[in-house]
Amino acid sequence: MSKDFKRYTITAALPYANGPVHIGHLAGVYVPADIYVRYLRLQHKDVIYICGSDEHGVPITIKAQKEGVTPQDIVDRYHNIIKKSFADFGISFDIYSRTSSKTHHETSSRFFKTLYDKNEFIEKTSKQFYDEEAKQFLADRYITGTCPHCGYEKAYGDQCEACGTSLNATDLINPKSAITGNTPTLKETKHWYLPLDKYQPFLEKWILEEHKEWRPNVYGQCKSWLDQGLQPRAVSRDLDWGVPVPVEGAEGKVLYVWFDAPIGYISATKELTPDWEKYWKNEDTRLIHFIGKDNIVFHCIIFPTMLKAEGSYILPDNVPANEFLNLEGDKISTSRNWAVWLHEYLEDFPGKQDVLRYVLTANAPETKDNDFTWKDFQERNNNELVAILGNFVNRVVVLTNKYYNGEVPEPEPQEFADFDKQISDEVVSLKEKIENAMENFHFREALKETMNIARLGNKYLAETEPWKLAKTNPARVRNIMYISLQLTASLAQAFEPFLPFTAQKIRNMLNIATTDWDLIGKCNSLEIGHKINKPELLFEKIEDKDVEKQVQKLLDTKKANELNEYKAKPQKENISFDDFTKLDIRVGTIIEAEKVAKTKKLLKLTVDTGIDKRTVVSGIAEYYKPEEIIGKQVSILVNLEPRKLRGIESQGMILMAENNDGTLSFVQPDKKIVNGSEIK
Repeated sequence: MSKDFKRYTITAALPYANGPVHIGHLAGVYVPADIYVRYLRLQHKDVIYICGSDEHGVPITIKAQKEGVTPQDIVDRYHNIIKKSFADFGISFDIYSRTSSKTHHETSSRFFKTLYDKNEFIEKTSKQFYDEEAKQFLADRYITGTCPHCGYEKAYGDQCEACGTSLNATDLINPKSAITGNTPTLKETKHWYLPLDKYQPFLEKWILEEHKEWRPNVYGQCKSWLDQGLQPRAVSRDLDWGVPVPVEGAEGKVLYVWFDAPIGYISATKELTPDWEKYWKNEDTRLIHFIGKDNIVFHCIIFPTMLKAEGSYILPDNVPANEFLNLEGDKISTSRNWAVWLHEYLEDFPGKQDVLRYVLTANAPETKDNDFTWKDFQERNNNELVAILGNFVNRVVVLTNKYYNGEVPEPEPQEFADFDKQISDEVVSLKEKIENAMENFHFREALKETMNIARLGNKYLAETEPWKLAKTNPARVRNIMYISLQLTASLAQAFEPFLPFTAQKIRNMLNIATTDWDLIGKCNSLEIGHKINKPELLFEKIEDKDVEKQVQKLLDTKKANELNEYKAKPQKENISFDDFTKLDIRVGTIIEAEKVAKTKKLLKLTVDTGIDKRTVVSGIAEYYKPEEIIGKQVSILVNLEPRKLRGIESQGMILMAENNDGTLSFVQPDKKIVNGSEIK
């Protein structure tokens, strides 16, 4: 299909500038897009790769309010973090722009005004939630309440993050303003709407008839929306952060973020090149959007409707959306900090960008949600990158330096075996399989076939054993090493889209600079006598301690989330003051402690209560070691009726606070106090 187009415009979904990038973003959008763009560049196609920060919308204003800073402060911070992370990771955008730029404001304003002047919008007055104390209309994310579907009490006005259901703010039970906590009122306001229903016949023909080749998840979601019947959708909202609506009577209103964000692709292209129109308005340009599945509707129905209504733009030819990537069996969540953040990964695993690129591609959620685990990360690195790719390249470079002083040997035609020709033919066959997978956006399959070239190389060396023939048949060894070097040169090209840092290392070792897809499978890619460089390590093993550290970080996050979400148990029924005064609680000091034999939970304590020194049996052995608690002051109920536990008479009860995770800690004074002091 690629030969039918003169140029390519590749966009990657604009990441939202209210937090860093995580592995879910990478697996869903940026790694597959980067693979495809690098593949096109290897074929010397005219291609631009466009992205930038999405910097408008309510979550940014909420974050700014919480931190006591401006929305611009928030987007500046995260734009810089995201942009640097992408660059360090090797995502090769031609431009990474931002929607707070002057060019974007002008472009999106002009786009709105064009549709407005063509009478493409519907003006509608409706009732929306309003916070009387804050004196402002509440956007969806400024309203929280109980989800009517699952009962989650912190659902937003547009979506419940617990069950994933899309909502209207008026659906929420007990809605509250996120600004003041007050119950909002309904108040009339005017907005402009894009009449999606008007374009339903066009969309049905364009998607359901003309683009049946789209991924089943994309095609299916579009069909579901079309089957339900499209409705007009607001393109403006009451907010003071965003692109102002450029018409009279729209004071205090901005373009809805879903309307202005995709226009960011166009404004970024304008910043990149004065010839931007040929990438957006020429029919011989192929426009492809790489997105996650939560953006399918915006890029397949809403944005195409906007482009069609404007009238001068091309429409996307494909939208290869991925499903979601989970993390250690749980849904990635930025609000719960349940994620592997790219900038933190780059700090924890310096120089290992390609390891993560490889794992995310090999386990890409192309057809269904997939799971990232640190154990799989370690195993794929050690068993595939180190043991297969790294092993083959290292052996070839080491042997070439050992036998031929680093020069490509001259083969002898009569010494070529059928097996040698079979190897060369198989590389050509694998190249065709890689191309077919790439053209159909099956990057996981393409990576597998690329790694098969390295597997083929290992098989070839294992079966020919040049190290055994070096003294007895040097002519045969020259042919074996010649073939192996050409295989290595093919790997330097074939892995460029997937593992760019590794491909560069291989090219450095082979002392070549050219990147060209056509060189894959060539039998003479490296000329006879060409001098290669010394070997260097492509990959190194990842040790257990490295992944255990990452797993522990996630466990700590999970524990912190549980603490944050903890709900105290309801109060017990009231007691009289006289009942309370019957309790004699004193401050005491533990002077002896030992484990009770044949038990896991019990410690035998001797406590100086100020009244006496008494024995208390306490179920705290899972939380405290005996030697750690000697000398600690505690609160002890001294007038509890004695009872025997494991044959030991316990003469009181140590008061403990139970955390939400079941762990126990002493209730104790915050400074040294006299034993026997009463707690009242």
